[in-house]
Amino acid sequence: MHTFNEIPSELRKIKTPPKQLFFSGNLSLLDKPKVAIVGARKMLNYTRMLVHELSSKLARAGVVVVSGGALGVDATAHRAAIKSTIAVMPTSLDVIYPKTNKEMIEQIYKDALAISEYPKGTLSNKYSFIERNRLVTALSDSVVIAQADISSGSMHSARWAIEQGRELFVLPQRVGESDGTNTLLASGDAKIIDNIDRFVDSFGTPLDKIDDELLNWCSNNPNYEEAYRRFGEQLFEYELDGKIAIENAKVILL
Repeated sequence: MHTFNEIPSELRKIKTPPKQLFFSGNLSLLDKPKVAIVGARKMLNYTRMLVHELSSKLARAGVVVVSGGALGVDATAHRAAIKSTIAVMPTSLDVIYPKTNKEMIEQIYKDALAISEYPKGTLSNKYSFIERNRLVTALSDSVVIAQADISSGSMHSARWAIEQGRELFVLPQRVGESDGTNTLLASGDAKIIDNIDRFVDSFGTPLDKIDDELLNWCSNNPNYEEAYRRFGEQLFEYELDGKIAIENAKVILL
């Protein structure tokens, strides 16, 4: 755990800036375009699929995904962009929370970036989650609420985003399954992401212009375990898209 020499400018401008900030990982991620993706801990499978696609495509386009390290939407967003993600934690960085996400959080500490405003030995409390949310939104250029009930913590994130002047987006959801995001959309406080590729293109390198590192690297049919260590769950997305197949522990280009 290291201490910031200077609080990032995005965080110095908010109403209650952190007095101190600690980090583990790659500080250069702060210099890239950033989109926050947050939402329900108990999410629909439909939401999980959309969040995974959105997060992985943002990462491929050079955009950093910011979230809160929690279960559900947060964890899905982090994992899909594992080397291009920032986790803002509700505890000090020596406290792994939630423990269910231990492997993911430790990988973020090593390969991406985790930050916290809490000194060593600080556990979470009912206020630290709301305090964390204000930093998640403040760090980001735009905020996506993937799925949320009316009284959820994600709606606190929406209010922080509006107060901080961040553009707010939601994913399309059916009536009764995400009343919080549907309310944000109905009120005009949020815009809908009706095309993920178009949304991603507006923040980073257009997806059709990217020299595809994964496909180039897999052209020699590497071992699956080696490919997974390098690209993570992006392999599964490419398999679903019909770009690769996994056969006999090898990755095959299609």
